Amino acid sequence: MLKKFVFLFFISFLNFFNASALENCKWDNKEGIPCVTVKKTPNSSIFNQQGINKTVITKQDIINSGAIDTNDVLKLIPGLDVFQSGQMGQQTSVFTRGSESNHTLVLLNGIAINDQSVTDGLHDFGQDFVQTIQQIEVYKGSNGAHFGPSAIAGAINFITDIDYTNTYSVNGFLFQNHARNNSVNGNYSKITENGWHLNLKGTTTQSETNSAIAKGHEDDSAKNFQLNFNSVKWINDKLKFKSTFYSRRTKADYDGSATDEKGYVSDNKMYAFQSGFEHKFKNFEDNLTFHYHNYDREYDNATYLDEYESESFVIKGERSIKANNKFSYGYGSEYKYDWGAFENRGSYTASTKGHMKDFGFFVNAGYKINENRILSIYGRSDDHNTTDRNQTYKLNFTQILGQFKFGGTNSTGLRNPSLYELYGSDNYGIGGNINLKPEKSKTNELYAEYNFSEKLKFISTAYRTKIFDRIESNSAYTRHENELIDINQEGLESEFLFNGNNQNISLFTNFSKSRKDNGQAQARRPDLSYGVNYSKKFNSEFYGPFNLNLNYKYTGQFIDWDGSANSRQKSTDLLDLSIKKNWFGNIISFNITNLLNERFEKPATYSQDGRQFRVGLKKLY
Repeated sequence: MLKKFVFLFFISFLNFFNASALENCKWDNKEGIPCVTVKKTPNSSIFNQQGINKTVITKQDIINSGAIDTNDVLKLIPGLDVFQSGQMGQQTSVFTRGSESNHTLVLLNGIAINDQSVTDGLHDFGQDFVQTIQQIEVYKGSNGAHFGPSAIAGAINFITDIDYTNTYSVNGFLFQNHARNNSVNGNYSKITENGWHLNLKGTTTQSETNSAIAKGHEDDSAKNFQLNFNSVKWINDKLKFKSTFYSRRTKADYDGSATDEKGYVSDNKMYAFQSGFEHKFKNFEDNLTFHYHNYDREYDNATYLDEYESESFVIKGERSIKANNKFSYGYGSEYKYDWGAFENRGSYTASTKGHMKDFGFFVNAGYKINENRILSIYGRSDDHNTTDRNQTYKLNFTQILGQFKFGGTNSTGLRNPSLYELYGSDNYGIGGNINLKPEKSKTNELYAEYNFSEKLKFISTAYRTKIFDRIESNSAYTRHENELIDINQEGLESEFLFNGNNQNISLFTNFSKSRKDNGQAQARRPDLSYGVNYSKKFNSEFYGPFNLNLNYKYTGQFIDWDGSANSRQKSTDLLDLSIKKNWFGNIISFNITNLLNERFEKPATYSQDGRQFRVGLKKLY
């Protein structure tokens, strides 16, 4: 009760925030003007954007929140639940709309980067830090027709475009238990005499804290380094060349189990390279991208050593066309090759390798029946070397009646088995299963939006998803198999958004259920969450102008394995506060995370940090 009183006190005492004055980036931004990057959703065209559930988190949004890693950012998005199995650098999963963590596809500039050597092909968000990311796009709902396999619940797209604001910054945490967390970040951009736009971003973060095991006392440390290099060159007024190099490495201590906090070490390395062309001419737009990424992970617990490596090569081309004032369409194709190797040395020794190929072809069309009514169609066909050919589609209808907009979506999704599930091995004797079928889903959505004014609007989405042929370990834990029991997910998301000249507020609620056909609840799926994201720009006569950001989220109870059985974990109230001020050309920031000093485990047996204080200095040059 006291915690909620403190929260209400803050709400009653403060006003709202200002959104960034930055405009959307122009395609021909040859002058290098700082701007907000907004990307077209893959496999879409100009008249079928209405039915796409997309949340854009800009660089300014990230700065205002005081976030360090993607966990801090994504936990604020309605419908997303974040679980971290340890301290900084440890396995972190995101559950979108109550679905499995591997049902959220993660992309780098529109290309999938999920690690295929991981048990079920999920993305480890514990390795990602936001300092080198220019924008994050969150897509909720089945998006297989847009992005391809693994987007059953949604997709998260990391954008690494050029940041033209040159800065360097230093940040430091002070924990209640005297542990520490420090980071140094830098961004430098330059336009050469021959027209090349170059951008280098780098960050290093170090932490030292107690073991995340409940009541653990061993010191755990982590070090993360990230580097991102971007370049753009306009060949002419209609054609430009882009390339990106992205690299990260995290070396961290980890705990062996809920009761084992010995000093085990993980070493996680990843790098990716992209290059391609963008072409705009009258009524059509072309994109051609070449992509390569590599994961190299090692786990050493003194008794065994596990090494996992994967590589992916992608080539993707797409064209979108505006045929006339009522009809648009697009098409494209994508080829993806994955290779993986698995080395296990310990109680069970194994060495396996494998590869897989997927060729996808996709189309879309949008038709304006009239000025207030739009029909959208998306389709994709994927030919996989082990699961053969499978199709996904999405149908959307949108109706606009004055200030009121509503519509419905029917879509399907699929997830092909990962390299690990097909060919992998581990120290416990599990082996691959080349006969696995893909997981499939069917989703229906109804959504509504009402604009009370230019500044205030209400958005709500109801959804229902059914998942078939879920891939799970068999009862003997010797290999993965397709389950016969289906999974049902349903929920309701609602959000009030207020955007004023100097203020911004978001109030959100999320009700969701994820159950098997036999009634069994899915682990780590809270049925209820709600919260507020709230900010203000003050103009004090005494202190001068400064920005304030307040984020609160309530997460309800959930079921999780506590080491011996499934148990119900407590609800949480988390409140974060961030204050920023421009002082003689420097940006001074002060952040408090978990202001109410909530003590909790998420997931079970992994205690999360209490109240933390962070001070930062950013220099503009």
